This record gives sequence, structure tokens and C-alpha cells, in this order.
Amino acid sequence: MNIHAIRSIFMFEMHRWWRTFLQSIISPVISTSLYVVVFGAAMATRDSGIAGVSYAAFIIPGLLMLSLLTESISNASFGIYFPKFTGTIYEIHSAPIAPLEIIAGYVGAAASKSVILGLIILATAAVITPLHIDHPLAMLGYLVLIAMTFSLFGFLIGIWANSFQQLQFIPLLIITPLTFLGGAFYQVKNLPGIWREISLFNPVVYLISGFRWTFFGGDSADVPFGVSLATVGVCFVAFLSAAAWIFKTGYKIKT
Repeated sequence: MNIHAIRSIFMFEMHRWWRTFLQSIISPVISTSLYVVVFGAAMATRDSGIAGVSYAAFIIPGLLMLSLLTESISNASFGIYFPKFTGTIYEIHSAPIAPLEIIAGYVGAAASKSVILGLIILATAAVITPLHIDHPLAMLGYLVLIAMTFSLFGFLIGIWANSFQQLQFIPLLIITPLTFLGGAFYQVKNLPGIWREISLFNPVVYLISGFRWTFFGGDSADVPFGVSLATVGVCFVAFLSAAAWIFKTGYKIKT
């Protein structure tokens, strides 16, 4: 394995990220903090919380997942699209670098950015509202796995996209609505029968449910944690296989 090539791609992407610090870090942190403050304050006077925790604490895993999915996809998609846009992708593709090494460099950088951002948001949220994590190691592992999986998804979007507008199409019109409808602000299992069954077709439900379980355990999850973990694992394998196929066939890279 060409460690030097992976490290070069990884460090280049990380340096580019730090040059846009305000946009990359401050904006998502402020947005998530406002959600916690506004929704937490609004609901605090109406009930005692959900699944034994305050509402402000309950929505934090869902808000973290929203930021994590959005940032993972956008970082990875822009990271691979920009070389396509400038034409430097052909130099990378013709270099003695294996496809999996290229994927590891770009996806590893995008996932690292998302994990750092997620931890910063988590620390900020913990300052705003009392927060206890029942399974910290499981939370961190799940956070990394989600970041890697959807960075792979963003990598695929970056290769598929033909314009900067298309880079935003799937995150804005598909991922964000699915996240809001996936239990970010409520428990899916408390919905009326038919709506709960429909919600279970939303893959983001499993992501948020598993992540929330790592925080609060017990009755906070909408589906068993094992099912959530298996869902993420299947997505990871599917996205990785698709990325490997793209480099093998040269889809939208060689032509």
C-alpha cells in the first residue's frame, strides 16, 4: 500500500479545510446550538422530556447526525469534484496509486473533518444542556463509521456530479428532509401505526436511532442497536463497492 500517496491526498484535503475554518466549523456549530436552545427552551415548559431525558438533550443526537451526514457528503463530494473540475483527476488517475488508495485519501480526510466537527458540536451542546453518554466508546465508534460511510456516499456524488449545483442536490433535497423525518426531533415508535411503518422505510431512522441509543440507552432507540449497526455496515460495503467499480471502469473519470 502506498502510504505516502494516501498521506499526500489526506493532508492536502485537511489543509484546504482549515483555510475555510469559519465556514467549515463555526457555521454548523452555531446552527446546531440555535436548534438546541430554541427547541429545548420551547419544549421545556410543555413536558418533562422523552425517554427519561430532557427534550433539549434528546434532540442532540439527531442534530449531530444531521450535521454529520451533511458535512460528510459535502466534504467528500467537493474534494473529488474539484480535481475533476480542474482536470487534475487525470494526473491522479495516471499516477502509480491504486483506486482504493485514492478512495482512502479522500474519504479518510472527509471523515476526519466530519468527526472533528461532530465532537466540537457535541462539546458545545454539552455546555448548553446537561448531557450524559451511556456508551461513549460505542458512540465514538458509531460516529466514525457513519462519517466514513457517508463520506463514501459523498465521494460517489462528487464523481457523478457535472456541476457545483448537482453537488448540493442530494444533500439538500434528499438527505436533509429524510433526517428531519427520521426521528431527529421525535421518537418514531411514538407515531401512529401507519406512520411508524412508513417511517421504517427511511434509512436515516436507523442511523439516528442507533446513535441516540449510544447516548441514552434503554427505551430511547426506535429500533434495536444491532439493526442500526447492520444497516450502516451494509451501506458502507455498498458505497465502497460502487466506488471501486467506478475506478475500475473509469465511469465519469476517464471520459
